[in-house]
Amino acid sequence: MLLLDGDQTMRIRFHTDPDGTPHLYRHNVQTFEVIEAMDRRLETIKGRLDSYVAIGQTKSGRYLKIIYSPANDGDGIFVITAYELPAKQLRALRRRLKRKPS
Repeated sequence: MLLLDGDQTMRIRFHTDPDGTPHLYRHNVQTFEVIEAMDRRLETIKGRLDSYVAIGQTKSGRYLKIIYSPANDGDGIFVITAYELPAKQLRALRRRLKRKPS
């Protein structure tokens, strides 16, 4: 799957469960929503080891937290999981965004 990032494309791969489905399906998140949210990122912070945590908004308005790492072969990213941002974290995000200088 590819994400258009400005003039560039980025390959996105998803962690799968033993049954072969993307793990994020367990969190009621679809792959296209991750692509939308990554394209509309509000924050990206360094996670554990070689991972990152991105928060973005889908076109339908959902806020997703996406845990990913650079792909081992250097070609794009590997999405470990994604889920809807809990209400308390969403309130904190909105406070941070208000304080952020334009």
